[in-house]
Order: sequence, then C-alpha cells, then structure tokens
Amino acid sequence: MNQTTTESPYVLLSHANGVATLTLNRGEKFNPLSEEMLAELQAAFNSIASDNSVRVVVLAASGKAFCAGHDLKQMRADPSAAYYKKLFNQCSQLMLTIQKMPQPVIARVQGIATAAGCQLVAMCDLAVAVSEAKFAVSGVNYGLFCSTPSVGLSRNIARKQAMEMLLTGEFIDAETARERGLINRVVAADALDSEIKKLSDSILAKPAVAIAMGKQLFYRQLEMGIDAAYQLAGETMACNMMDEAALEGVQAFIEKRPPSWKP
Repeated sequence: MNQTTTESPYVLLSHANGVATLTLNRGEKFNPLSEEMLAELQAAFNSIASDNSVRVVVLAASGKAFCAGHDLKQMRADPSAAYYKKLFNQCSQLMLTIQKMPQPVIARVQGIATAAGCQLVAMCDLAVAVSEAKFAVSGVNYGLFCSTPSVGLSRNIARKQAMEMLLTGEFIDAETARERGLINRVVAADALDSEIKKLSDSILAKPAVAIAMGKQLFYRQLEMGIDAAYQLAGETMACNMMDEAALEGVQAFIEKRPPSWKP
C-alpha cells in the first residue's frame, strides 16, 4: 500500500496577544532561504502586514542556526543568469517587505546567521541574539561576494566594518555584532524569549498608528538628503499630531495622567 507524506511547512506561524511569530522550519538544514522558504515567508509577511490585530512580528528559527543564507545546492542546480536574477529579486522583495510593513519586526537569533541570513537580521527593525550567536557575510569564501546582503549590512554598521566582513567572510560574535549596531541586545539562551517579550510589550504599549508612521518615516528619510528628510519628518509629525492617539497622549501629559489609548 502506497503511503503519501505531506512535507511540513517551511514557515510556522503563531499569533498571541498582538504578537505574530514566524519560525523558519528547516532547522535540520540550517534554514536556508530556498525558493520555497522565500515564497512562504513572503506570503506570511504580506498577510501580517494587512492584519490590524498584529502589532509586533517576531522572526524566529528552529534548530541550531538562525539562517545559513541561500540554498547553494538549489542555486547550483540551475546555473542560468535568468534564474539567478529571479531568485535574488525574490529575496530582495522579501527584505523590502520587512522594512515597508507597518509592524516592527524583531529577529530572534538563537544561532548563526550567515550571508543572506545575516542580511535577514540586518533588515529586521530590531534584533536580539543569544551570546553564542555568530554572524558572517561569508559568500566570498565560495567565490560569491555577498552583494545583496551588503545593502542591509551597510545600513546597519559602519562602512569599513561592513567591508571587512564582506571582504574576509569571517564571523563576528554576538557582542561584536551588538557593538557595531547589527543587533540590539545579547542575552543568555534561557533569557532570549523574556528579553524579546520586554521589547514587544514596550511596543504594544504604544499606539499602533504612531509606530506605523514612525517606522515608515524612519526608513524613507535615511535615503534622502537632510533638507528633504526634515520636510518629510515635519509632514509626518503634523499628520501624527492630528491623530486621536497623539491628541490623547499630549492631553494626558498636560493633565499628568496615563494616556487612555484605544486597543
């Protein structure tokens, strides 16, 4: 009798108390960003972005590694320029989706993050890592300069530090990653979830509209000249100030009481 097996999903989704957790579910393979993984992540982020019940997203991973980057075996199986352009565009669109979605995304880094996996950490809004975690953009070790990961990396850490990582492919430890600005916090493994909960709870206590406006403004102004950045920031603050949440927050400050925001 023939038996059919159903492959487990590449990405697991759970949702509780305003926090959606996406878990890369190929831990036995170090969670590579295969075509299938990219597609499932994209679909999940697209769905979450339009879900007003989700206020914070946690990007986690199963197994020992957070993400080892692209699936090199899959890439080698179709050595054509058209395929590679399509694949890297698929990955780039995912990275941009993370940045453009209204909810803050927190990377929960429980192990190594290399190449496009390091890029994934860089493109999340916040990142918390265990002290044993390590980071590298290691493509150059295999003859492939990490060009697309360099975009996210260079927008997190200083240029010469980014270039050193890109040119050598060497790992840095979690504390060095924090010092350079790639991640926010380093904790013991048994404190990882509680630390992420602290961050999530702090964000959940703020009005969603202010968080969404602020996130969008933050990334847009970074790519502008300073005059245009200040103009956009002023317009954003004016719009934010007209929102009920800001009006209530300011009034509460004047009246020396806690704000009463709608859920």
